[in-house]
Amino acid sequence: MTKIDVISGFLGAGKTTLIKKLLAETWKGEQVVLIENEFGEIGIDGGFLKEAGVEITEMNSGCICCSLVGDFGTALKDVMSRFTPDRIVIEPSGVGKLSDVVRAVEQADLGEGAKLNSAITVVDANKAKLYVKNFGEFFINQVENAGTIILSRTDNISDEKLQKTLDILKEHNAKATIITTPWDQITGASIKDTMEGVDLMDTLLKEVIEKYEHHDEHEHCCHHHHDDDDEDEHEHHCCHHHHDDDDEDEHEHHHHDHDEHEHHHDHDEHHHHHHDGEECDDPECECHHHHDHDHHHHHHADEVFGSWGMETAAKYTEEEISDALAKLVDAVTYGTVLRAKGMVPSVDGGWIYFDYVPGESNVRKGEPQPTGKFCVIGSKLNEEELGELFKK
Repeated sequence: MTKIDVISGFLGAGKTTLIKKLLAETWKGEQVVLIENEFGEIGIDGGFLKEAGVEITEMNSGCICCSLVGDFGTALKDVMSRFTPDRIVIEPSGVGKLSDVVRAVEQADLGEGAKLNSAITVVDANKAKLYVKNFGEFFINQVENAGTIILSRTDNISDEKLQKTLDILKEHNAKATIITTPWDQITGASIKDTMEGVDLMDTLLKEVIEKYEHHDEHEHCCHHHHDDDDEDEHEHHCCHHHHDDDDEDEHEHHHHDHDEHEHHHDHDEHHHHHHDGEECDDPECECHHHHDHDHHHHHHADEVFGSWGMETAAKYTEEEISDALAKLVDAVTYGTVLRAKGMVPSVDGGWIYFDYVPGESNVRKGEPQPTGKFCVIGSKLNEEELGELFKK
């Protein structure tokens, strides 16, 4: 019996770190296959995880909805036949909806040889309130469809803020087990036992299928109508989220009109303004967020988020990377950057790996890769300015 574990979480929550911990401490000796769905044209996480010796199927062909409805079932069956794994770990895109993944596993029709073992959502304990306000349609979907919620970055959070985070999560999912212990204080075995000890999978699977069965998959993904002769064109419109300048009109068409959808995001969460005109730096300020989450549950990630990527052979210093990451807080110049990551050659002959989420960055040494890569994910990204920022 192959166990299927889905480990979701919003951008930068720590999914990859959790998977590494479980691989190192708990899943040793098991035949584990990781399937990723990476939002962005350049796959980054695959490079981080190759060192763990995991077979990786990277699906960078497009949005999570189309990948799951299209190749995902085929990929799952191929993995099953080629490797007969003990465990398949699915790591969805940080802006993917967990309900899509759960439905895709069910629709893959894998028979008696596989079962959905767990559906986990990793949540950054410091950012739950922020993400509910700004990107609630995606973040809340991940929370409300999880059997287990694992909080990251709880080692430096106040008791008061932790409780507020728990209140937010329980408001949207009162059934899930929530792990709050810092990861360096808990073993991978304890996390695994908690994940697998949640007797919710059959109920959760049934609820997700029933809740979303009335949505037409392609309409949910694209909001376009194509006849059979336009299948290739449909794939292009639906699944690619990097646009050249010539595709500017199409790109604009894919982004939702805020007034039309009654969908008022303040994407510049780092520097928004009070009504008196003074700038507010508090990302949890209530001053400029007007969301009614019950009225906009039909957007796809491509309509709200964008990605920018660059490959490079240029060499960098750790200081240059750190300085560039520090500038990403400037949403006016670069757009709202929610995640940046990559690996580049260093001037000292080694390699530099880096991660960024708002308010936190990590720059470290890593293993050599075939080429240097930058990947940035966010909302209303300014690709030209990002290219200038990281260009050497």
